[in-house]
Amino acid sequence: QVQLVESGGGLVQAGGSLRLSCAASGIAFSIDAMIWYRQAPGKQRELVAGITSRGIANYADSVKGRFTISRDNAKGTMYLQMNSLKPEDTAVYYCKADVRDVRGRSLDYWGQGTQVTVSS
Repeated sequence: QVQLVESGGGLVQAGGSLRLSCAASGIAFSIDAMIWYRQAPGKQRELVAGITSRGIANYADSVKGRFTISRDNAKGTMYLQMNSLKPEDTAVYYCKADVRDVRGRSLDYWGQGTQVTVSS
């Protein structure tokens, strides 16, 4: 079983920066991708950014050019560098790992989330 732990959230003023981390531990054959989602009160959970084990990254249009996703495959960790933060970035940020087990089955694991609050 895989466990995910997010860290790095906090309170910042608009225009500030935060760096989120998501560390994976446990037993898995491989982690195909790690993805950041966020959910604000009253809103649907949305995809923020994702990265594959080969380093291919993609971003939501709302964060492209401001956020940078990266990963360390050996540590099973991904990072989200968030710059030029806006109040609309306020949300609980969750990481999700797309895990492949020894039978080749794809399984999803979620972290508990970390709060990001951007004041105006």
